[in-house]
Amino acid sequence: MVGRVMRLIRRLTLWVRFRSHEADLADELAFHREMIERDLLARGASPADARDAARRAMGNETLARETARGIILQPWLEALWRDGRYALLSLTRTPGRRVYALLAVLTLALGVGGTAAAFSVTRKLLFDPLPYAHEREIGVFWKKTDWRHQEFLYIRGRVPGFQQVALYRQRDVTVRDGDAPTRLIPGISASVELFDVLGAQPTLGRGFQSGDDVQGAEPVAVLSYGLWQELGSRQAVVGTRLTLDGQPHTVVGVMPRGFWFPDPSVRVWTAEPLNPEGVSWNSTLIGRVAPGYDVHAMAAPVARLVAMLDERFDYPAQWDKTKGAVITPLRDDLMRGMKPALLATLGALALVLVIACVNVAALMLGQVDARRTELAVRLALGATRRRLIGQQLAEVLFLAVAAGTVGTVVAMAAAGVLARVLPLGPWSDVTTPGLAVLPSAMAIALAAAVGVVLVPTMTLWRSDLQMALGAGRTGGIDGRGGRLEHRLVVVEVAIAVVIAVSAGLVARSVANLYAIDPGVRTDGLVVADVVVSGPMGDAERRESITRLVAALADIPGVRTAAATQQLPLRGGGYNLPIVIEGRSDIQGMSTEYRIVTPGYLEALGVVLRTGRLIAETDRRDTERVVVINEALARTFFPGIDPIGRQLGDDAGSARVIGVVGNAVERSLNDATQPVRYVALSQMPWVDATQSLLLRAAPNVDPDGLLDLARHRIAEIAPGVAVQELTTMRRIHDRAVGSARQVMVLLSLLTGLALTLGAVGIYGVLAHFATRHRRDWAIRSALGLSSARVILHVVRHGAVLVGSGIAIGVAAAVGLTRLLSQLLYGVSSLDPVALSGAALALLAVGLLAAFVPAWRAGTTDPAAVLRDQ
Repeated sequence: MVGRVMRLIRRLTLWVRFRSHEADLADELAFHREMIERDLLARGASPADARDAARRAMGNETLARETARGIILQPWLEALWRDGRYALLSLTRTPGRRVYALLAVLTLALGVGGTAAAFSVTRKLLFDPLPYAHEREIGVFWKKTDWRHQEFLYIRGRVPGFQQVALYRQRDVTVRDGDAPTRLIPGISASVELFDVLGAQPTLGRGFQSGDDVQGAEPVAVLSYGLWQELGSRQAVVGTRLTLDGQPHTVVGVMPRGFWFPDPSVRVWTAEPLNPEGVSWNSTLIGRVAPGYDVHAMAAPVARLVAMLDERFDYPAQWDKTKGAVITPLRDDLMRGMKPALLATLGALALVLVIACVNVAALMLGQVDARRTELAVRLALGATRRRLIGQQLAEVLFLAVAAGTVGTVVAMAAAGVLARVLPLGPWSDVTTPGLAVLPSAMAIALAAAVGVVLVPTMTLWRSDLQMALGAGRTGGIDGRGGRLEHRLVVVEVAIAVVIAVSAGLVARSVANLYAIDPGVRTDGLVVADVVVSGPMGDAERRESITRLVAALADIPGVRTAAATQQLPLRGGGYNLPIVIEGRSDIQGMSTEYRIVTPGYLEALGVVLRTGRLIAETDRRDTERVVVINEALARTFFPGIDPIGRQLGDDAGSARVIGVVGNAVERSLNDATQPVRYVALSQMPWVDATQSLLLRAAPNVDPDGLLDLARHRIAEIAPGVAVQELTTMRRIHDRAVGSARQVMVLLSLLTGLALTLGAVGIYGVLAHFATRHRRDWAIRSALGLSSARVILHVVRHGAVLVGSGIAIGVAAAVGLTRLLSQLLYGVSSLDPVALSGAALALLAVGLLAAFVPAWRAGTTDPAAVLRDQ
């Protein structure tokens, strides 16, 4: 193999040199011819006879040059060079061919660019290695974010089937530099096993070591590469102190560039002080399996672990960790929310690429059809079908390279759009492809070219080109043919139907999700997520929150302000056991638990059904009160008025003072959860993370309050970090989920597919009308009306489009089942989506067919017969 490559390189080198000296060869042949001619003249021959005799003596000079070239280079490579040069000249020097080449390149570039962008994003997230040496050996434990320190310490070091298990939880930290506003840095707090489980080593310093997660140990932190750069990129950063949440932490290491866990937004990892008595349900467990075990098949070890937990702990039914025990591979867990949207996008863009290829193939068929006489003449003069096919191949390769180049530019722009449109979250910043998309675009373009060139190749190989000469003598283009073009139109219409049905199904799902009443007023509500951290007690933190709420309420245009530790539509938050005097049957049951300030339920627009809401008079020195929602009243007080009843929780007993309507606390499509609302002023603990609500006054734009709220927070409480400033409407949009973003993308792709489909239908029917123009001209001269000609062409187009729609609907019924994770309240057989897509394609197809039909019907038959 190496020898063949070297011989080819030597031949190519000689060929390059030969091309530069080919003029010298021509001069040498001319010199010898001239010398023979002079000798004949000296012998008395006439100039004409001497010239002819010299040419005969020299023989075929062209053959001599071809022979010299063949000695240097393989004939097939020389033929490829000639074919490529001919194709380039043909595409660039003929006006009609230039238009064809431009259309082919732009059409193919759209499909190539979109597919390359989707492939680049999908590859980085679903296929490229994660930044962990032990990626394939890591699994995430069930009941994510619900594990306790107590459980972890009990099983630590003896989990069946695992070498090591680590605990971690989200712990964003605040940093403040001088007088600048406090910054919130996304972070993770973990046990010392974390980096060993992942197989990740710091680029500076060390990771966590034994003893770092013991209560009372010196706080330590490991920085991300990006945070280290922000702090000055000092090599001596290891061992320095960094104040996080108002507490000094010793920096022990810096992770390498490109490392992230569990997502790219995390910038600092701190050691979690493990409490043997800790019962907070807020942590996640991940583990590296032991040698000989497969992370995809851990049922037996997990069963032994469940037995260990069941022996040691008593779980309430709602949080029973002995149920549903399964290990999820790390990549599946990290990418679970994005995978359906990514695969749907990649599939849709691949279908658009197929439509583009079909259109280019149809354009090439039109070119072959228009050049049938030329090709027949060349075949009669000695050209072989292989040579004609080779020229087609060279032409397509030029188009593919041009489409790949333009497609790279399209892909770079499309990748940015995909990063914004798709539900990538913190991964959107790591999916930008840059120039790295060029190889993908070129590979896709060349693969598409191979598929495209098969169509004209089949036509050239199977068609009888000699018949074109007879057709030319009898009046021009033959009226038969075009069956392959028609099949291509049917294929692209079918593909467009699949994309349109997919977009319709997702759109219907999104509409169904938006039709769910969230139980709150999402309009006119501003949300400021803040972290009130630092060395302060619960009383001081409570005072800070109260002061912030009062300051925000004074902003012009704000009608009501309040605070809570967890908003509806976001999920999470406290879920605490409920105790009702005399009700032993509810032991172990729990409800959602929301700690709020006065005005919270009013700001949300939650409807009061009976009783009253939490007020300013409900203070720490007064009786503890609680407001419940209708779901709780229906579950625990069926047929009984709950007002005045006592409910027990971790903070003591509280009297029910009101019942409010249900608000969606978790996912939009989840069942309504029982919820308790208690007063912040009456709670013994206060969370550092709070959501501040600002209800805008009528006719006030909530977006206009965002900057005002940020400035007021920085002014009143500079030590409070703003995590996010948004509106409740945007939170509602996020709760709808990835289907909303996929719907937007599929709608755009449907428009593109319809446009490309219309172009394809128009082109094929234009060729159809051209092939039959002589026949229609004769029949029109004999009395056929223009309306009949128009109807004939439109009917022919309707048959093609109808066939494509029928095939597309059948394919969509099967393929759209793959979208099941994005659908809500709609099936793949939804008649609205299917009929809507069919009608849209039919309308587009008939409109595209009408244009060539009108031209065919209004053409002067005398002019056609005169031309032919």
